[in-house]
Order: sequence, then C-alpha cells, then structure tokens
Amino acid sequence: KLNKITKKDSYPLPRIDDTLDALNGSQWFTTLDLKGGYWQIEIRPEDREKTAFTTGQGLWQFKVMPFGLCNAPATFERLMETVLRGLSSEACLVYLDDIIIVGRTFEEHLNNLRKVFQRLQKANLKLNLKKCRFFQKEVTYLGHVISAGVKTDPEKIKAVVDWPRPETVHDLRSFLGLCTYYRRFVKNFSTIARPLHKLTEAKSNFNWTEECEKSFNSLKQALTSSPILTYPRTDKDFILDTDASNEGIGAVLSQNIGNEERVIAYFSKSLGKPERNYCVTRKELLAIVKSIEHFHHYLYGRKFLLRTDHASLRWLLNFKEPEGQIARWI
Repeated sequence: KLNKITKKDSYPLPRIDDTLDALNGSQWFTTLDLKGGYWQIEIRPEDREKTAFTTGQGLWQFKVMPFGLCNAPATFERLMETVLRGLSSEACLVYLDDIIIVGRTFEEHLNNLRKVFQRLQKANLKLNLKKCRFFQKEVTYLGHVISAGVKTDPEKIKAVVDWPRPETVHDLRSFLGLCTYYRRFVKNFSTIARPLHKLTEAKSNFNWTEECEKSFNSLKQALTSSPILTYPRTDKDFILDTDASNEGIGAVLSQNIGNEERVIAYFSKSLGKPERNYCVTRKELLAIVKSIEHFHHYLYGRKFLLRTDHASLRWLLNFKEPEGQIARWI
C-alpha cells in the first residue's frame, strides 16, 4: 500500500550498454560492493512510521531504507552519483551499489581507486570486502565479464542452459527475461524467440509445441556460443549491416579494428502482422530505419557505412519526391 500512494521518483538509472561501452580502453579493473546497500541510508525519524510492520513479537519500523520501496533504486542511485560526482567515466562507473573502478595503467588505476575510497570514506559508506575484487584484468560486472572485450557471465548462462521446460506463462516470461538481458550478443534474437513470445501473448491454454521446443533450445545454444563483443571506438567509423526476413528484421553494428571487423552489438525485432505484409523492399527499408533508430546513440552525428544485400534500395537515392511512409522514413 505504501508504494501505491508514494509519489514516484523519476531519477533515471544508467543504461547498462552505455555503462559497458564506457569501459573502452581500460586495462585494470576493481569492483566494489557496498555492504547492505540500501541499509546504509537512514530514514528521517518523522517518516519511519510509514515503514511499520507487525510480527508476533510486536510492531516494528525501519530506521534505514528497506528493500522493496518503489523509490529506493532512484534514491540510492542519486546518492551514489552525488558521492562520486566529478570523477569521470575513465575513473569509475556506478550502478546502484555496484561500483567499478578502471584504469589504462596500473598507476592510473591505483590513483582512481584512492579517489573513490576518499569519497566513500567521507560519505561514511562501508564496503562488503568479501564481494570486492581488486586489481584484476578480468572482472564480472552487471552480469557481464569485462576484460579487453565484453562477454556473457558464465554463471548466468548456466542458469539459462539448466532452465527446465516452462510449464506456465509465468515460467516462460522469466526465462525470456533472462535471455533478453543478453540479446545484444545474439544475432536474430527476436526471430529465434518469436514462437516463445507468441505463446506468452496467447489468450488460450498454454500449448507447448515442437516449434516452441526448437526455439527454447535454439536460444540456449545461441547464448552458450555467444561472441565476445568489442568496445566501440570513437576514432573508428561504424559499419551497420541490415537484413530482413518474413518474420523479422536485424542488424549488426561493427568496426574495423586492426585488420579485423569486430562486432559491437546485434539488434533484432519481430515484425507485426501489418509489417509482414510489406513487400521485400519495404521490409529491407524498415530494417534500415529501425536499426539506425536502435543504434542512434552510436550513429547520430557521425558518418557510417550502411550495408544491405538488397540492391533495389538504391532507387531511393534517385527518388526526388517520396510520399507517405517512405517519405517519413527517408
């Protein structure tokens, strides 16, 4: 009931992909975990009664911020960003109670670590030493393994592989939620997962078909064989490859680094019923539009190479007065 009548705090959490991208160029890593997280934030005495609850031993109320309050994540993120304000992303990044300190050299890393410790000490914030990892070349952060590139966390992928066949829509949504967290690692994710998504939308009984079983196993296989993604570099041009099929659209964002073209992220989207009726050329154009929108934060204001295997799209370059939907897209 408390959450229902609470005025919501809209303070945003960082985008996880932006956080990971900011680690580009780092060679040394330290991850810190705050002890008790939310419990290090005191509640004003006049507000404590709002958290009251009853047990067999009497009436209790929280003196510190409990887990479960709708504004707790926003409050905690604001606190951490205030405490570490002024330290650039080349020094440290924070997502709630997870802090990662980076450095291009050991000396730079040590200096950054010292600055963060000074800030935390001044704010009287305590660390959970057992969960901290110091001076590493590879660390696990936000469900990813961070090193010279980014890859999925083997423990999380093991949970996907060991997941039993869903028996209910709730079970299936939980499975898809875990898989979707790593969709940037899987080419054509939406197309592979489409039968399962359709099952979550079905108004009839939960009917697990052979198509669902194939999709279920294909997702597991795709995640266990997912590649190491590279960090985007601002000194290199981006390459965007797009494609479309009857069921979905997809794209690969990459860059030429050294003598090799390396993948930064994958994108995919299932087509709705009206979109599946588009002609091939319109589907291919839709793939371009949606892919550019998805990777907007990489591509905006920059020149990039767009590659498509649909030669008919060239006529758009000579289309002097486009109309309707195509005019809006181009």
